[in-house]
Amino acid sequence: MTDKVLIYSRFPKTMMARFAERFELLDTGGRPAREVFSADALGGIRAVLTAGGTPMGAEAMDLFPKLGAIVCYGTGYDGVDLKAAAARNVAVGHSPGANAASVADIAMTLMLAATRRILVADQYVRSGDWAASKPSPMMRPQAGMPGRRIGVYGMGEIGRKIAARCASFESEIGYFSRSKYDLPYQYFPTLEALADWCSVLMIAVRAGAETQHAVGADILKRLGADGYIVNISRGSVIDEKALVVALTEKTIAGAGLDVYDQEPHAPDALTALPNVVFAPHIGGHTLESHVAMQNCVLANLTAFFEGRPLPYEVK
Repeated sequence: MTDKVLIYSRFPKTMMARFAERFELLDTGGRPAREVFSADALGGIRAVLTAGGTPMGAEAMDLFPKLGAIVCYGTGYDGVDLKAAAARNVAVGHSPGANAASVADIAMTLMLAATRRILVADQYVRSGDWAASKPSPMMRPQAGMPGRRIGVYGMGEIGRKIAARCASFESEIGYFSRSKYDLPYQYFPTLEALADWCSVLMIAVRAGAETQHAVGADILKRLGADGYIVNISRGSVIDEKALVVALTEKTIAGAGLDVYDQEPHAPDALTALPNVVFAPHIGGHTLESHVAMQNCVLANLTAFFEGRPLPYEVK
């Protein structure tokens, strides 16, 4: 009999194709499981596949009396209540580092687009203003990358790849993380100290209760009028209301965002601003990253159904 896996979050069917070859998938389409499947069907579920940011707490877990594994598609697992899972002897797996390179790439893309005002420049050409020699204050020369101070908040796999990429642009690199590592970058003991030092703050920290709105009005003020912020982590790390105020009042110069507090909705107050570059949470959305993440999911699910520990278990 083929092992059953419940798809808890909404995923494109193409992303589930490899899993369908190995397991019987019960796809909720992102709707509440109890609205899609009967209690009897849910009662037999032993493994659930979810997006890491999708909330999954004790009440949701209790829908599946035989649940033994929650496998997250991707690196993040901030939506899963780890204490509730542990209390129910449910293993939680993810795909550590599988999309680190592509997320670091989008961080660089957003930083360069924001600091060099690429979208403004694009519109300057398309509108005919360049051809008409129409002056634009947004087209004034901006600081380049050599010598620019880049602060990385969170020095995990993604943070390290961001730092390495920035270093190749001849920038100075500093970081704040829970631990100090043996790295060729300057370590700062607090996020406040890092924000005081850098002109671009890259958010690469893992989301969780301890990082909720870690970047608020005070941190943004410390970046200064020439400062930029780039977020490829989770929208919850930034206080979006404070960010809107900082951008509107020119407390900081600009931002590059791939993630938002309430996805898939970016606040209108943000999207109306010309000094922000947006992406629809596509940091890990490359062919190579999806293959790597799917490999981790398959490894975790296979190990679970064979009675072995998850090779990529959240610790």
